[in-house]
Amino acid sequence: MARRAVRGAAQQSRECSCHDSLLNESKILLVPISLPHPLAGVILGFDMKVLGLVDSHIHLTDFETGTDIHALIERAAAAGVGCLVCNGTSEDDWAEVREVALADSRVVPCFGVHPWYTPRRSDEWLSVLEEFLLSMPSGVGEIGLDRNEQPCDREAQEEAFRAQLDVARRLRRPAMVHCVKAWGWLIDILRSEPVLPCGMLVHSYGGSADLIKPLADMGAYFSFSGKVLDGNFLRARAALLAVPRDRLLVETDAPALMPPPEYRSEVVLTSDKREHNSPVNLPDILRGVAELLGERIDTLHEIVVENAARFLEPILEI
Repeated sequence: MARRAVRGAAQQSRECSCHDSLLNESKILLVPISLPHPLAGVILGFDMKVLGLVDSHIHLTDFETGTDIHALIERAAAAGVGCLVCNGTSEDDWAEVREVALADSRVVPCFGVHPWYTPRRSDEWLSVLEEFLLSMPSGVGEIGLDRNEQPCDREAQEEAFRAQLDVARRLRRPAMVHCVKAWGWLIDILRSEPVLPCGMLVHSYGGSADLIKPLADMGAYFSFSGKVLDGNFLRARAALLAVPRDRLLVETDAPALMPPPEYRSEVVLTSDKREHNSPVNLPDILRGVAELLGERIDTLHEIVVENAARFLEPILEI
């Protein structure tokens, strides 16, 4: 599917263009490709109900070795999930993320160093990251901050996070942000940095409601996983109610963050019988979020798909 300039509401909602060609600004060691993504149909005005939902954050490479990822994606598609944003976490999985995306155009790849894995970085990690990003339409992620991980090397986390924010700015890619018990730290860093021209997604949002506006003002979208459907997570539920409708997204974060039993249609069993989450559960999560918001499911479906298309527009237009 040919890439075309976007017109209409999706384009008008962005304050600057994120479609400049940057392939000549960095040495590329990987072969650059252009993938047709099903979301391009949404951006070009096709019926959003035909597309299906967008799983805004998933880790397809984290499923147990031997899992049939193609079959998993097909089951998700049969349940109504038309696109999956697959995040990398370290140099160790970037090649596999790329392979998954090459094998199925319904997968939008992202490459980044997760705060848990900052100690694993090689000396060349940043140049390798840029090579992957420039090799195909992709986002920057999963990146961020995590004080819950022990030991927590704050200096290393911040260094890696700032470096990857810089990459997202220079390459004009959206960023996929992880934040756990580091909300003040995150706000301070973002306020000290130039704006991200293509915005960011704060995945499985767990911050307070009063941070929604300042983060939204800095270009954030807010993705909610099945965790918000657990009655123990009252802060996340309060935050959900504060999110502007045009910044709301949904995700599974599969294989992690299993939703409550009443909001799951599939459990992926590992060889040792552990239960993992599945992208098949995304429509159930949407149903639960709609219940919390007092919104019709079909209305919320259209909202989150349109939001995902707008947020991912810079990737799909490369």
